[in-house]
Amino acid sequence: MPGLDLDALKKTPDTLEPPRRVVSLVPSMTESLFALGFGASVVGVTEYCIHPAGRVAGLPKVGGTKNPDIEKIKELGPDLVMANQEENTPQAVQALLDAGLRVWVTFPQTVNQTINDLRALLAIYHTDKPALHINSLQMALDWARAASFEQPRIRYFCPIWQQGEGPDTWWMTFNRHTYTDSLLAVFGGENIFADREKREPLAADLGRGQGQPAEGDRRYPRVSQEEVIEAAPELIILPSEPFAFTAQHLRDIRNLLAFTPAAKAGRLRLVDGTLLTWPGARLGSALQELPALFLS
Repeated sequence: MPGLDLDALKKTPDTLEPPRRVVSLVPSMTESLFALGFGASVVGVTEYCIHPAGRVAGLPKVGGTKNPDIEKIKELGPDLVMANQEENTPQAVQALLDAGLRVWVTFPQTVNQTINDLRALLAIYHTDKPALHINSLQMALDWARAASFEQPRIRYFCPIWQQGEGPDTWWMTFNRHTYTDSLLAVFGGENIFADREKREPLAADLGRGQGQPAEGDRRYPRVSQEEVIEAAPELIILPSEPFAFTAQHLRDIRNLLAFTPAAKAGRLRLVDGTLLTWPGARLGSALQELPALFLS
């Protein structure tokens, strides 16, 4: 977020008393607030804050994560706005600050950082009551790591966006500096593009021309059919978000990547994308459901 003092915005807010009116611009944080028992303080959420469904349905909506309605947020009178470096734009965060609102910015890139953000909520709300919930998550995380420690690593490909058709199809994926990479590593996953960085222009990113490192966030490279085949993934994971991969996509990708070990073994899996990309309380569901992906 250029021009913003991110170090200051990421510090746990030093509140004299628990916030009573919170606007969350981060779907995963919204869910976490309710999971930890802080839902009563939430007075506004984005259109993409869909969990827990029964609790957020009636809350005022303040637009999307990229284009929140600053005036509506001001009208709700929050004493804290929760944002995220990746989910929300620098312009939106700056507008909130210019409006005199207090903003806390999170940016977890690992599962450990996610646990730390949840613990930070305890400090913000001046309570240790939900600590047992967080400790249980930590124990489940430690157990999952231990369970996969002596198992062979499984090389996977997980696209998060798709463009083009037929042999011109390309995918966006992620490298090791992301929450999703960190999460799948817990279960023994080895990202075939862990060391790739995004390049510009697109042809260079796809290995079809000269280019240079992309400006800004380079954690989401775009890769070609040829590159995926050459990398030989043993497992292909197709999440439901941010791109909604469907059964038809699965069939198409099976044909496009027919020469990969994953396709030959029939190891293409459709997955609830929120389990992969929502850091926070949803980690509990991820720790229960995702290990099965890596079983033979």
